[in-house]
Amino acid sequence: MKKEFPMIQIALDFTELERALTVARESVSAGVTCLEAGTPLIKSEGLAAVRALKKEFPKCRIVADMKVMDTGRLEAEMAFKAGADVVVVMGNASEGTIKEAVDASLNYGGKVMVDLLEASATIKMAKRAAE
Repeated sequence: MKKEFPMIQIALDFTELERALTVARESVSAGVTCLEAGTPLIKSEGLAAVRALKKEFPKCRIVADMKVMDTGRLEAEMAFKAGADVVVVMGNASEGTIKEAVDASLNYGGKVMVDLLEASATIKMAKRAAE
């Protein structure tokens, strides 16, 4: 997995896995290093989408946009076990949920990304997530 910056990420917000894989192939050939299994893709295809992306693109960073709001540890573990390098948790989630997801990331060597969409007190949320 490439970790150097800058990193180009593409959101695969499709509902069909084959379409997502086609766009991922085109994107990686153009230099994209980070593939996001978007929320619509995960809701439509499940974590099989994450597994397929990791299998075909093992050198890319795979982000699972799970939009976790509760059961932080469980959902993060599911995504990490499927091959995600990064799991997205909502900034509006409780501190406990964010902490659970971070704890799971430490167990699996992954990362947590906090989505600040619709989050009130955005700076406070970002600082809280960094702790």
